[in-house]
Amino acid sequence: MFIGEAPGADEDRAGEPFVGRAGQLLNDMITKGMGLQRSEVYIANILKSRPPNNRDPERDEIVHCLPYLEQQIAIVQPEFLCLLGRIAAQTLLETALSMSRLRGKWHRCRGILTLVTYHPSYLLRTPAAKKDAWADLQMLMKQMGLTPPSRAKR
Repeated sequence: MFIGEAPGADEDRAGEPFVGRAGQLLNDMITKGMGLQRSEVYIANILKSRPPNNRDPERDEIVHCLPYLEQQIAIVQPEFLCLLGRIAAQTLLETALSMSRLRGKWHRCRGILTLVTYHPSYLLRTPAAKKDAWADLQMLMKQMGLTPPSRAKR
């Protein structure tokens, strides 16, 4: 299960998480990087609607939406969580640690083995971070028993 921060404008219009540019990158990470189909993973957000002016979610918005996400996690019962970005990571891991301190190692969230990586929108703005995100995905795949698809398929 992949969990991001909040819907963007495209996602808000579509009513589905990760359908815009960041969603296309996440799709590539899942399909080309991990060799899975999007239908084989569950994708959610902390917030269920877009904050005004695409600002960071406020604490009361998170508190309001968290029970819904908790229910999604309970229903899906994922073996792994992959938290996309600072807001998702700090919220679900209940920490103020930075991304650099959180990524690259395993955590437990609600008893579920959890990995933190960069949000795809950050990767679009900072392409150099894709190398680190790929290392994170490789950690996840190893734990899942997956091998990356051959380079010819990428």
